[in-house]
Amino acid sequence: MPTLLWFRRDLRLHDLPALLDAAAADGEVLACYVLDPRLTASSGQRRLQYLYDALRDVHESLDGRLHVSRGRPEKRIPALAKAIGASSVHVSADYSPFGLRRDGAVRDALGDVALEAGGSPYLVSPGRVTKGDGTPYKVFTPFYAAWQEHGWRSPASSGPKSAQWIDPKDVPGRVKIPDLGVELELPAGEGAAMRQWKSFVQKRLAGYADGRNRPDLPATSRMSAHLKFGAIHPRTMAADLGKGTGAQAYLRELAFRDFYAAVLHEWPDSAWWNWNKAFDNIEVDDDEDDKGSRALFDAWKAGRTGFPIVDAGMRQLAETGFMHNRVRMIVASFLVKDLHLPWQWGARWFLDQLVDGDMASNQHGWQWAAGCGTDAAPYFRVFNPTTQREKFDPDGEYVRRWVPEIDDEDYPDPIVDHKTERAEALRRYGKIT
Repeated sequence: MPTLLWFRRDLRLHDLPALLDAAAADGEVLACYVLDPRLTASSGQRRLQYLYDALRDVHESLDGRLHVSRGRPEKRIPALAKAIGASSVHVSADYSPFGLRRDGAVRDALGDVALEAGGSPYLVSPGRVTKGDGTPYKVFTPFYAAWQEHGWRSPASSGPKSAQWIDPKDVPGRVKIPDLGVELELPAGEGAAMRQWKSFVQKRLAGYADGRNRPDLPATSRMSAHLKFGAIHPRTMAADLGKGTGAQAYLRELAFRDFYAAVLHEWPDSAWWNWNKAFDNIEVDDDEDDKGSRALFDAWKAGRTGFPIVDAGMRQLAETGFMHNRVRMIVASFLVKDLHLPWQWGARWFLDQLVDGDMASNQHGWQWAAGCGTDAAPYFRVFNPTTQREKFDPDGEYVRRWVPEIDDEDYPDPIVDHKTERAEALRRYGKIT
């Protein structure tokens, strides 16, 4: 009997266990994607453009045999299953709070047709790595040790020829893949992901441990958007990593991705609420109607704070939809500890702007900076944007690229005094510790 392969955060054809599961019934397979209006409404324009470009990549790899429809999945997936007489629907497991709710609704609506999950977007799926008593880890370092000991499978052997594909032209509900006309800094899709990864491994992986904190150097992989949409599986990447210091530093970053996904899965409220509830009592300037707070926030978003490394990062974000990870930490610390604004404001702006905006990594990265998450930076650690610039952009190349008027009269004076606001941040944090 036919089966349905429902793509979500796995927009590729290689190393895709769900594809092998769908093809195992020896019947034809309909490949589909559902444009859920809830997700398209909450995604920034660049992230949507990546999605649409990646869908086109899958569509072309399948010789035009990807069925794309629009609507709520709990209605569209059962309709597609009925249209082809599917015996089962196959997906990569989604462990996010939204994904679990969505899949539960689809499973209920499918009735006797099974929704079967194979694989996930992670090296080790949430819930697999726990303490000896079965409870989840709250600190990364012991999680990392257990994660490495747990290990992961080798890449799956799937590819475009793994199944007999149903031509979707006669299947109802099909729509054209949208195109917003937004220019992306880097190309999207599986082919682009594989080329980018191979280039990084060959040219920059060996120096990654030393160079990854330097925004002025092309030292990082720029694979985050590809991982967000599953254009490549981290298992495929891990297979290319050896024992060198650069490779091990990169593997640790993949472990952080798994860790934050596990945290969100275990504590779903941490998407928008403090993981450490003690921080619910911290004093923040969260009145959105307050003109002073709003003016500070607007200056931060526009890259007009008068702190060059902060402004460079925010302008890079606005222009490209990407920001170097070290700079993300700097601008986040500045928002919450120099401007005393809620981390949620910054997290929401990042999700709107970032091509790689991922709920687990973004929200918990922000909570790390704010001191209210797992493995958070100590509350007394306040990044000094001047010394951070001197250390990680020593020749000023990164700042000059994004803030060309740095030495002109047009560049604004600092909107706050860092020394004063650091002391104020410590006063506020000290009241809850």
